[in-house]
Amino acid sequence: MTRFKFLHAADIHLDSPLRGLSRYEGVPADEIRIATRTALNNLVDVAIEERVAFIVIAGDIYDGDWQHFGTGLFFCAAMGRLEKAGIDVFLLFGNHDAESVQTKKLPLPKNVRTFDTEKPATFIHEATATALHGWSYKIKDTRANLAASYPAALPNHFNIGVLHTALTGGNPSHAPYAPSSPAELAAKTYNYWALGHVHDFEVVSESPFIVFSGNIQGRNIRECGVKGAVIVTVEDGAIVDPLRLMPLDAVRWARVEVDTENLEHEHDIETCVRDRLSHAFSEADGRPLVVRVTLTGRTVLHGALVRRREQLREDIRGIAIAISDQLWIEKLVIETEAMSVPVSGAASVVEELGALLASGSRDSALTSAFEAEMDEFLAKIPPDLGSDDDLLGRLRGGAVPGLLEDAGVVLQGQLNHGSD
Repeated sequence: MTRFKFLHAADIHLDSPLRGLSRYEGVPADEIRIATRTALNNLVDVAIEERVAFIVIAGDIYDGDWQHFGTGLFFCAAMGRLEKAGIDVFLLFGNHDAESVQTKKLPLPKNVRTFDTEKPATFIHEATATALHGWSYKIKDTRANLAASYPAALPNHFNIGVLHTALTGGNPSHAPYAPSSPAELAAKTYNYWALGHVHDFEVVSESPFIVFSGNIQGRNIRECGVKGAVIVTVEDGAIVDPLRLMPLDAVRWARVEVDTENLEHEHDIETCVRDRLSHAFSEADGRPLVVRVTLTGRTVLHGALVRRREQLREDIRGIAIAISDQLWIEKLVIETEAMSVPVSGAASVVEELGALLASGSRDSALTSAFEAEMDEFLAKIPPDLGSDDDLLGRLRGGAVPGLLEDAGVVLQGQLNHGSD
């Protein structure tokens, strides 16, 4: 009876920066900078602890051409640890590793076998009677259906297809490289498809298994939740145990949403934010957690929230640091809507003025004129001044219509506050 385990990983993006924290005071820069390296070391540790027979890496080892040889040397050292442990590695190059973008190369240890860029290749892992089929990218924007040319499954072998793809009609946030459908992959009669390119863990099919392992380290707020690699257990040529996603990430990302509709005071919002942040941090498996907080709902507090946006952001950062020095706020997003409060007499005139200013966000001539004035102003401001979600950051991001609307909301909110 032959029983073995292998590890399916992809999208390491070694030395890719974590986005959204560069101006955050108090974030340990070194820990953030080496997060992808820590995740790769975790991958090696898990492979050794689980005594896997081999690792499959389905593309995007790097994040494009290296800025420093240290990136390649670090990967070589990690593969060397696996070689000493007797673990083979089957490596496919994805769009970020393609020959068209990689100008620097280093020799890899003998336990690492890389799929060819000219045509599909098949490797045999003799100890487990496994046949691995793959085709590395030669150019970064491959639009050909590479899988269509993969060879037929080898009899009396456990067959694995290795492919870097978003699949046809797949994830719209990823470029449609090497398109192929689940039905086309299934027609190859392989036992398992190890896919890369999509950064979320997903079991597309169980008959046969077609699996995205996701990336091993989230790099921004779009890559939330557990990130890792998949442990697959095979016995007598069949997958026998449920797939296991092994967490490898060094830093985790999350979104927290707070509905303000039934809240009457700002301190109620802070209480809800504190509860939600505490819960999110408790689910981070002891890892540092980066959170985007979004306030939603129709509320009488809308004007006050918009008016105090920057102060509220710092208050929420204070709440986070009080929970843990490993909990950081990436951004505060205010998506609340105003709940109208009846006014009369002269107050109604001011309210109409506020509404008129808010409606200015839909006047293209007004917004164009305002943008032209702001462009001239921003050209005189140092580019590193301000953060993504303060006034300067919003202006640089083209948020003029939203700022005009906010101005009207603030005016109305101040009026409502004054009529209490």
